[in-house]
Amino acid sequence: MKEGKSSAKLNNNNHQQQQHQNGHFSPFKLAKLLDPEASWDKDQLGDVLHWIRQVVALVCGLLWGAIPLVGGIWIALFLLISSGIIYVYYGMILKIDEDDFGGHGTLLQEGLFASITLFLLSWILMYSLAHF
Repeated sequence: MKEGKSSAKLNNNNHQQQQHQNGHFSPFKLAKLLDPEASWDKDQLGDVLHWIRQVVALVCGLLWGAIPLVGGIWIALFLLISSGIIYVYYGMILKIDEDDFGGHGTLLQEGLFASITLFLLSWILMYSLAHF
């Protein structure tokens, strides 16, 4: 009975290590997000930039709708804020070489269109629910 449990545990550990080596399972630590010495692959950095943009889009959309702000200037301001945060994050906090990841255009575009959609959706919903 004891051997069965230990062999099952060993098989589970081997399976986790094999998944990690194959790239299907990658442990991610929050401390890595602010560590300029951390190594990033293109997919990991893209995912992080994407989700930062989504959080910014949701916060700005809810804030813009609650205030209530209307007009195209606020969409442009969102784009400036979102792109500025992304640039500061990868350029000044992580201090990565953008050429290794496809250049500024590729990094600044990561998650952009999905964030515009989320921003508009949350802005319109909040504005409609709060002021009508």
